[in-house]
Amino acid sequence: MVLRNVHPLRIGKVEEARSEDERRAAFGYLNDAWEEARLDGIDGDCLAQVALFTAINELVSTYGEEAAAQYAEGLSERIRRGEFTIAVNRQ
Repeated sequence: MVLRNVHPLRIGKVEEARSEDERRAAFGYLNDAWEEARLDGIDGDCLAQVALFTAINELVSTYGEEAAAQYAEGLSERIRRGEFTIAVNRQ
């Protein structure tokens, strides 16, 4: 699996870029929780909506509503560019 374009939100003085290792670890934790929930019968769409709410809530709590809204405005173009598509390496 290759994580492409997983970048932290950069606003004002909050410029602390997370390391690639930290982003991979975070992805691993969330992916494990996701898989466990799916095994327990939770629908993927339900998980996605709750995950989006939780993520946006965290951004609002950390950066404020305006900054989070500005970040969210750019998501549609990033989705279209494939930034959220995960390439799976097959051997």
